[in-house]
Amino acid sequence: MNDSLILHHYDGSPYAEKIRLMFGLTGTKWSSVLCPVQPPRPSLDPLTGGYRRIPVAQVGADIFCDTALIARELATRLNCPALDPAQVGADAAALMAQAQGKAFFAAIGAVPTPRLLTTMLLKFGPIGAARFVKDRISLLKGSTVRAPQGDKARAVLNALLDDLETRLETHEWIGGDAVSVADFACFHPLWLYVSCNRRPLEAGPQVEAWYQRVSEIGHGEREELTQDKAFAIAKAAEPRALPESVSDTPAAIGAKVEVAPSDYGKVPVAGTLAAFTEDRIVIARDTREFGLLHVHFPRAGYALTAA
Repeated sequence: MNDSLILHHYDGSPYAEKIRLMFGLTGTKWSSVLCPVQPPRPSLDPLTGGYRRIPVAQVGADIFCDTALIARELATRLNCPALDPAQVGADAAALMAQAQGKAFFAAIGAVPTPRLLTTMLLKFGPIGAARFVKDRISLLKGSTVRAPQGDKARAVLNALLDDLETRLETHEWIGGDAVSVADFACFHPLWLYVSCNRRPLEAGPQVEAWYQRVSEIGHGEREELTQDKAFAIAKAAEPRALPESVSDTPAAIGAKVEVAPSDYGKVPVAGTLAAFTEDRIVIARDTREFGLLHVHFPRAGYALTAA
């Protein structure tokens, strides 16, 4: 069990949907720990040290933050290079960036306001909806992200749909002839839009057919896991061997540091710098509950500072 794949997530998370589809593509058996939609998250916060975003992957005493890094981990672990964002061609990578950037933050704003409010009331109830809105405002406080609304949001989303239609007229999948991480990256903001809008996706025929194909990939073999079992797995395990660090680390290995996203959800995680490679930051957290944990972050999009 210490080597099992555990995903800490909630079912409505579009970023988690991206990872769940990767499990579906590879037919992977994985363990699911469901978290609250918003903090506090008592089943996850003790493992990460307070990392704000969802989902988070766990393998024993190693904790992986951000879907870009989780995808790279899965590509290696499951021997599926198609899941590695670094393997995506330039045209598909540009569409990924478009989908995961402006289009993602336009997905909710593109939904008519009365329908969006009804969706939140149906999911959370009046008090829960108010708490959800308050939390999401807090999430974007001090961020570099600007979420468009109304006509501007619909224009951004329609631009993505048009570009995907053009791509899919000559390619079966976003990355070419086979499904890859590019499909899941482009799919998840549309999945969010459809979930909030509660209507089928209205797009060009190629995009609609592709959206249906991705939807049918499924989520692999999911097994629910309790918080206590996930905690017990972390406590019983030792972190895996560390990767070799680059020579010019911004802080000394073993120094006290903090790591936080550089765009939004800027809640820092504190620990000691354990490794700093070409593509990742690993900090060590010596915890009372679990002993030593290693928390992994991608370098891209994250800032490391002295604690």
